[in-house]
Amino acid sequence: MPVNFPPIVLASKSPRRQELLTLMGLNFKVELKDVDESYPEGLSPAEIAVYISEQKAKAFTGDGEIVITADTIVALNGEILGKPTDRSHAQEMLKKLSGSKHEVFTGVTIVKGDKSHSFYDRTEVLCKAVTSEEIDFYIDNYQPFDKAGSYGVQDWWGIVVVERIEGSYTNVMGLPTEKLYNELLNFI
Repeated sequence: MPVNFPPIVLASKSPRRQELLTLMGLNFKVELKDVDESYPEGLSPAEIAVYISEQKAKAFTGDGEIVITADTIVALNGEILGKPTDRSHAQEMLKKLSGSKHEVFTGVTIVKGDKSHSFYDRTEVLCKAVTSEEIDFYIDNYQPFDKAGSYGVQDWWGIVVVERIEGSYTNVMGLPTEKLYNELLNFI
């Protein structure tokens, strides 16, 4: 690692975010706090992602460690597709994504003591049309209930259904690593 970052706390239970920080070569620990993830009406998808990441960051008090929080939003024609509540909700979302282009926004907040910085990244994702049987296969085999938009770009959906990505691949996974690295460099 060309830069020796101070200790980092990742405030996320997402195994994908943890994997991405590990691949970045960062030393970190995971610490979780319960946070209300509701947001005010009238915010754009980018503003929602940043707002929620900032709410997550406010739950931490500074111990001299850098805290990284993030929130990923999937938006289709202005509609926010969060994590599915059940199987039928996942089916409904995946049918909407089938044969369409959507956007993925990840808001990230970096905090150390009383210093805070937030940013977001945006990626466009084009999905091919899929059948109801393919959607059921995906849900049965990949259990996408912890993912915004009901899919993971790193699994079957991303390999078979996603035709094109314009922007950061890791942003679609839940953390825009290339942007995060540069923001961390500027932050410390």
